[in-house]
Amino acid sequence: MTRKKLPIGIQTFRVIREGDWYYVDKTAFALSLIESGRHYFLSRPRRFGKSLFIDTLAELFAGSEPLFRGLAVHDRWDWSVRYPVIRLSFAAGVLHSRSDLDEKIAELLDENERRLGVKGDYPSISGRFSELIRLAHEAHGEPVVVLVDEYDKPILDNLTRPEIAGEMRDGLRNLYSVIKSADAQIRFAFLTGVSKFSKVSIFSGLNNLHDITVSREHSSICGYTEADLDTVFAPELEGLDRDRIRRWYNGYNWTGESVYNPFDLLLLLRERQFRPWWFETGTPTFLIDLLTQRGFFTPDLARLRADEALLSAFDVDHMAPEALLWQTGYLTFTATRQIGARIEYTLGYPNLEVESALNDVLAKALIGHPARASELASRLYDLLFANDLAGLHRHFESLFASIPHQWHDTNPIARYEGYYASVFYSHLAALGLDLRVEDSCSAGRLDLALRFEGRIYLFEFKVVELEPEGRALRQIKDRGYADKYHAEGQPIHLIGVEFSRERRGLVGFEVETL
Repeated sequence: MTRKKLPIGIQTFRVIREGDWYYVDKTAFALSLIESGRHYFLSRPRRFGKSLFIDTLAELFAGSEPLFRGLAVHDRWDWSVRYPVIRLSFAAGVLHSRSDLDEKIAELLDENERRLGVKGDYPSISGRFSELIRLAHEAHGEPVVVLVDEYDKPILDNLTRPEIAGEMRDGLRNLYSVIKSADAQIRFAFLTGVSKFSKVSIFSGLNNLHDITVSREHSSICGYTEADLDTVFAPELEGLDRDRIRRWYNGYNWTGESVYNPFDLLLLLRERQFRPWWFETGTPTFLIDLLTQRGFFTPDLARLRADEALLSAFDVDHMAPEALLWQTGYLTFTATRQIGARIEYTLGYPNLEVESALNDVLAKALIGHPARASELASRLYDLLFANDLAGLHRHFESLFASIPHQWHDTNPIARYEGYYASVFYSHLAALGLDLRVEDSCSAGRLDLALRFEGRIYLFEFKVVELEPEGRALRQIKDRGYADKYHAEGQPIHLIGVEFSRERRGLVGFEVETL
């Protein structure tokens, strides 16, 4: 197969199709949406190809037939009809006030008026938008297509300033409500962004949107599938471990087929290195602050349960960590079940990249000394590789001793019992090793299991008042947590870890090897 150029960061459909670039055909999704409905909403994390899909829709409705030759939609589309397309994108720049937002919207409306050859007279934003839709319909003789990209960015850019974020929300709600009132003049509307704000919050006037965010049928509408990797990108795979690619980067799922983040995969194919390419483009500072301030138990990140209402109840005034983690792509669906009238989702890390990189950032925040955390992470790997259990004991004593005393005094999270286990877990998980949280057996759930270099480490955590009590190791033995692992024929280390709130650190680290 002929090698092509990798479209890293390219969001323009025409550029890709007219140049010698790889393209994963998503036009069958576009056709399916157009044939089955009129108003859609889609939420996906950053750098997942949302903007490219929007641009593909724009070119399709504009009748750019040569660009679609050889693609799924080509022979099933009426190229004789061209629709006026209104495009609104908030991707560029950062808006700091409601006046900035209103000015930006005015610029976008001006741009669409020039491109469509119409000019309205209404002064208000909602009036101008409504008039633009009506005039475009009249001038072009066909109903209008409305495409909105990064619909939520003005809000997300101001989440640390809730008052401003609320003003942005109100301004955008005023704009988007026009789409419903102009329904008779609209052929198709598609809005996309990162967050899935509650309909009451931002779409209260636009309740005819079909939300396809969580949809088995549309799970792979953005992103690359395993089949895409093996066919479209087959010429680029030589010399790369296929299973390792899957473990590192696949796994994003919206109750259907799992996908890769395109940015990750394209950077891997170009650089030939396994690195957290996607994660490095935007450290989730706000998210980390929220998790630490609320004392979030980080081992739960590996297996978190949430219902549909919780994941949809995202607003400026109410940000559930579970919803934020899922919407930003740091957690994804790993299982779904129906409980009566209620749908329950199990969330977990999509892949090794996110598990390792997110816990590395979390460990640094929990420890309060980022440079020291990085140094200790490197040492931890060496000790595990050498199977130095005495060294591991000293290492974790040093880890907790390195947390600045004043950090304990000024951060209420340090008073939570789960804080110590969170530090321990995230410190290990940052290495990207084979960890299992709350591994179940007939007698209960073990806190943490680690498989590494042909050995199995079983950890149980307890918080004591002052002195070690030996309860953690005793529980591992009394409940037979190791029984299920004997069949693997590997050395098993039972490790009971005890923390003291009074002494603010590790006071017990008992080991028994089977």
